[in-house]
Amino acid sequence: MSRIVVSSMSSDGAGVGRDDDGRVVFVPGALLDETIEVEVVEEKKRHATARLVAVIDPSPDRIEPTCPMVAAGCGGCDMRHATPDAQRRIKELVVTDALTRIGRLDDPPAPTTVELAPDGHRSTVRCVVSEGRAGYRRRRSHEALIVDACPVVHPLLEELIVDGRYDGCTEVTLRVGARTGERLVLADPIAAGVHVPPDVVVVGADELRAGRRAWYHEEAAGRQWRISARSFFQARADGADALVTAVDEALGTIGEVGRDGHLVDLYGGVGLFAGSLGWQGNITLVERAASAVADARVNLAERSVKVLSSPVEKWRPGPAVAVVADPARKGLGRQGVEQIVGTGALRVVLVSCDAGALGRDAGLLTGAGYRLDRVTLVDLFPQTSRLEAVSRFVLG
Repeated sequence: MSRIVVSSMSSDGAGVGRDDDGRVVFVPGALLDETIEVEVVEEKKRHATARLVAVIDPSPDRIEPTCPMVAAGCGGCDMRHATPDAQRRIKELVVTDALTRIGRLDDPPAPTTVELAPDGHRSTVRCVVSEGRAGYRRRRSHEALIVDACPVVHPLLEELIVDGRYDGCTEVTLRVGARTGERLVLADPIAAGVHVPPDVVVVGADELRAGRRAWYHEEAAGRQWRISARSFFQARADGADALVTAVDEALGTIGEVGRDGHLVDLYGGVGLFAGSLGWQGNITLVERAASAVADARVNLAERSVKVLSSPVEKWRPGPAVAVVADPARKGLGRQGVEQIVGTGALRVVLVSCDAGALGRDAGLLTGAGYRLDRVTLVDLFPQTSRLEAVSRFVLG
């Protein structure tokens, strides 16, 4: 056992301090400025991970988690022990740290946060299956934890988690249109043993590989979207609304061009941004996932949008006034930034879901001649350390 003082927070919500030997120690469940007693459970050359044994001097931001599954070891809500205000401040600090430490930006803009309802919102979850029941993983473990309630998810999903039966499955992805009521279960590897209400579309992973199509619909940003079983969509409808608003505001008007000219939507998914932004010029959407491309072509059929099926890294960039990019957790990387630079875009709006990736990408973009002048966090995942950042970069 050892005692440490938490001096900072990591991007995955762990408290960070140093032991008596000066080694960095990561402690899940700890909060900033707390004095804690810990037990090291994993040692690396330059750091260690420890289990929180006792809080000697608690933070005023510490609260009793309102969900009993936290005490049972659920790994889903890793920040439910902190007040909502503390969660917001921690995420803003983590982003600022990533921009300065990883991106090496001298004076990045202070993030602002769009806060959303903390519970009853999540419309997509991937569950592990144990003895036919859907559940979550225990914290920092592959072991299943079967839950009898989940305050974070939409009630129509909670019913599928608690009452659904998934014999023969190892995992299930459960999805709901929060505003349409449509539900879908993707069962892996097969769907033969799935027992859910008759309104739910059920499809097995084997069926998708054989060519079957299955989808549901959601309403967001003022319109309806078709979303296939394997297509990405934001995990809450009000979060999709808020992201579209944040991206639209970040685009703004661009010099003499205004909101005309060519806009490129990279990693465009089912077309959320291309189909919702108030852009008057032509739009090109680039997406590699076949199911999302098919959805985008349906969702954008009445819009002047060119949908390209291609990895961003293999796409041939052409001149554009602005770029919106919403990559996966790994971010743009050097190749993605090079593609953006190849467009000559005057304005780039980057949507990031990982602080470290944002820091790296911000450094690469500023190194290519862009200036970061705005960061907005949209808190799609309250009660967790996960974040979503909308950042604006201006050329020159």
